[in-house]
Amino acid sequence: MQNPHTNSLINETSPYLLQHAHNPVNWNAWNTETLERAKSENKLIIISVGYAACHWCHVMEHESFEDEDVAEIMNANFISIKVDREERPDIDQVYMNAVQLMTGQGGWPLNVIALPDGRPVWGGTYFKKDQWTQALTQIAKLYANSPEKLYDYADKLEQGIKNLDVIVPNTEVIDFQSKDIENAVDSWSEHFDLKFGGVKTQQKFMMPNNYHFLLRYAYQKKDIELQKFVNTTLTKIAYGGVYDHIGGGFSRYSVDSKWHVPHFEKMLYDNGQLVSLYADAYLITKDPLYKEVITETLDFVARELTTPNGAFYSSLDADSNTSEGVLEEGAYYVWTKRELETLLKSDYKLFAEYYNINAFGFWEHKNYVLIRSESDQDFTTNHKLSQHGLNTKKQEWKTLLLKERAKRETPRLDDKSLTSWNALMLKGYLDAYRVLGDKTYLDAALKNAHFIVNNQLKEDGSLYHSYKNDTSSINGFLEDYATTIEAFILAYEITLDKQWLYTARDLTNYAFDHFYDAASKMFFFTNNNDARLVSRSIDYRDNVIPASNSIFAKNLFKLSHFLGNAYYLKTATTMLHNVSPEITEYPSGFSNWLDLMLNYTEPYYEVAIAGKDAKEKLKELNATYIPNKLIVGSTTACNLPLLEHRFIDGETLIYVCVNKSCKLPVSNVNAAIQLIKE
Repeated sequence: MQNPHTNSLINETSPYLLQHAHNPVNWNAWNTETLERAKSENKLIIISVGYAACHWCHVMEHESFEDEDVAEIMNANFISIKVDREERPDIDQVYMNAVQLMTGQGGWPLNVIALPDGRPVWGGTYFKKDQWTQALTQIAKLYANSPEKLYDYADKLEQGIKNLDVIVPNTEVIDFQSKDIENAVDSWSEHFDLKFGGVKTQQKFMMPNNYHFLLRYAYQKKDIELQKFVNTTLTKIAYGGVYDHIGGGFSRYSVDSKWHVPHFEKMLYDNGQLVSLYADAYLITKDPLYKEVITETLDFVARELTTPNGAFYSSLDADSNTSEGVLEEGAYYVWTKRELETLLKSDYKLFAEYYNINAFGFWEHKNYVLIRSESDQDFTTNHKLSQHGLNTKKQEWKTLLLKERAKRETPRLDDKSLTSWNALMLKGYLDAYRVLGDKTYLDAALKNAHFIVNNQLKEDGSLYHSYKNDTSSINGFLEDYATTIEAFILAYEITLDKQWLYTARDLTNYAFDHFYDAASKMFFFTNNNDARLVSRSIDYRDNVIPASNSIFAKNLFKLSHFLGNAYYLKTATTMLHNVSPEITEYPSGFSNWLDLMLNYTEPYYEVAIAGKDAKEKLKELNATYIPNKLIVGSTTACNLPLLEHRFIDGETLIYVCVNKSCKLPVSNVNAAIQLIKE
């Protein structure tokens, strides 16, 4: 047994846990040995959850966990466990649910006190030092004198946690109606911020899936007002400080309503999904701003978040050291007026007007966060510039400032690679290639897909969740399967290489064997081979990343068409039906489900391309935004249900089908698009 009076995190690989390895608190990692010790010593457990790029996690570490007096209280009365929420989203979810039940809100850092058996009895998010020590002292005293009170409370809370994710099978007749989606969008639209985009809140999160659904819905329904709102949102995000105008890529969210001052951490999952979103938006609008965002973001990912073997790192920290060696949020990204004047010289005035080095762009402590407020068209008109002239200037500014910024101390990198987040970024690269046709994007995507297959896919067909230092670890969660299957389906639709489709099918069948819940007809978040936690949750509400169940249901819908599998379709339909009563109450939490519902309420097309020129026709077809279709294709004879008996030597034909009913084949891509648009 390890010495109870040491901090054991030095043996971990998670960058977040390693950040705490030298605290005076006797931290442990979450493992069987630590949990057994809590039981044998009959000690309360502190479970503290965070992640490497989390600003307030660093603040609490500095104020409390680096403090000898605080450590003394924690070490004397508790077994303390540190958890990286990105490595263990299953643990995070259980205790986050508990804190939301107890306090009505959640966030990180997440700090919970639990009984020796792991059941939570108290918790919250960030605590100041005196609040934290007061709570610890009171609970330790209560446990010493009246432990039964804590046990009674734990019993009630445990039941509450288990009830949170209970899905009651919907016994009504299945009947998805366009009107339901319309009502959901109408109630949602009451919260839209028509000036700056997004919803009317004090802080603004990008929520890529929300806008991906609204983009599609507005397009399919020819809703001009909604299209305008989505484009306002995407434009204002791209103008705002949440977008890194010098190095590309997006920060986590903004602390104000105009997307200006971000929490500066850059997360892989935001950037992957936003690339996919801007790709589709560009396909519809051909807005050069959207193209700029895609190319600059992928430049950033290639430069700062990509490993030599094609995997993607997790995040960059919000905090970095100033020139005085003080750790400060945003220090790497912000500029003072004097710095910019010195660097840009005669160009400063034009730069300052373009990026608002004025009251609109001012943040704090003489620092500015770059933000735009007008279109290039207006700017060039007002300043008598050509677009080419402005583009040249912008390129010069960005090159100069990026070079200068590289002299600063860079934010800390979280260098683990998570399968689910890699799959989201892989999909981003595939979508960028589909829309922009840049071969380097396809190469990066396929390199990452091979990384997943070669490193994260086990011989028994299951996935690992995490990868670091050439080692794969932690059994995969449903999110790993859902996102990987989704990315591999798209890889098939873009390359027509069947290995990606068959790997997606195999992963799907593995998930049925190990994650499926026959009672609710949904999928658990954890594998049935994993050690049990307080509750086994079902993740079905869409968040910044869509729910693993909603992604899975969409995958099943598509795979049912590709493979002619009726059971897949029945499962997807049942899953959507089960959550549909909740959708209208909280549409922004069900945007990915709404996207799936559109596949049922509007025509959904199967486009089969057979013949030696299938790949050329595919590229041509991809130049048009058609969200309600899947593509199946082959340059040779193929036995996939939608391609069987369709290959004719010397010809390349396109079949447009709905529910296995096909129109006469055409050889011209425009003719096929017309068949869909009719």
